[in-house]
Amino acid sequence: MKRSACLIFNPVAGQSDADQDLAQIRSILEPEIDLDIQLTTPEIDASELADQAIARGASTIIASGGDGTLSATAGALIGKDIPLGIISRGTANAFATALGLPDTIEAACQTILGGATRVVDAAYCNGLPMVLLAGIGFEAETVEKADRESKSRLGMLAYILGGIQLLGEMPKFEVEIETEDKVVKVTAAAVTIANAAPPTSILAQGPAGIIVDDGLLDVTVVAPLNITGAIAASYHLLRTALAGSAVERDDIGYLRASRLQVRTDPPQKVVLDGEIIGTTPVDIECVPGGLTLLVPKVEQEPVVAEKLEGLPNLTVEAKPTEGFE
Repeated sequence: MKRSACLIFNPVAGQSDADQDLAQIRSILEPEIDLDIQLTTPEIDASELADQAIARGASTIIASGGDGTLSATAGALIGKDIPLGIISRGTANAFATALGLPDTIEAACQTILGGATRVVDAAYCNGLPMVLLAGIGFEAETVEKADRESKSRLGMLAYILGGIQLLGEMPKFEVEIETEDKVVKVTAAAVTIANAAPPTSILAQGPAGIIVDDGLLDVTVVAPLNITGAIAASYHLLRTALAGSAVERDDIGYLRASRLQVRTDPPQKVVLDGEIIGTTPVDIECVPGGLTLLVPKVEQEPVVAEKLEGLPNLTVEAKPTEGFE
């Protein structure tokens, strides 16, 4: 008996031919999975289609589109214990990169067919579902400047160009971050609260690697003194993110918390999973194990049973087979 799944497909995502993409997905999946295909429209978004699929009793939901479509679908599944398959077809594909998922149609479909699952954290920001991150200040302004037309033409370069336009302004603000056990007050240019984030989301990369199933949110505060410091801080964040190490600059701070509230003076724009949602304050709470993803099967690393070479004054002698005396 075939498996079944609801496929939520955004026909205007990315820059490829949507009809060809859908045909390829169907050719790979339909021999093994009965697909209930639902297309997003300007009137009906992915979260609404996911809610309808849940109401119909869908046992698996697959989302295909850009980060907005993927995050919206994932948001509807928080706490539902329904496996989510991801087929990225967007500009940035931050969702797939952050969660270690393939970003090509062929590999994504094979992952879905493999059926392996992983439970990861999710979060809510001001009552709205959050899978990746919330950015306050500089990152929100950058995302807003990278309009859809420029993203379609320039891809990830649009985000970089958006940031360059703001370097000359360097807006700063007073921020108060309240966690379960402390209140932090500081002057900053950006505050990023991440549940998951790819290395390219450089303003989220303070900690030494963002762990997506630890029940905690990763908060990075960037507070450069001038434009030169901002450029240096951005480069340092990218370098440490790619290396998987923590930052070591006085103008970058980070902490972890399961819930936090962020207040700013003056109010700052907030971007949530790539979409502007308003301004501060924000109240963000992690939902441990809130999302089940279909992921690539990971081969077990061979266990190294022994490593003695290099020890000082090392000698190894064969022992009689009788064993211990």
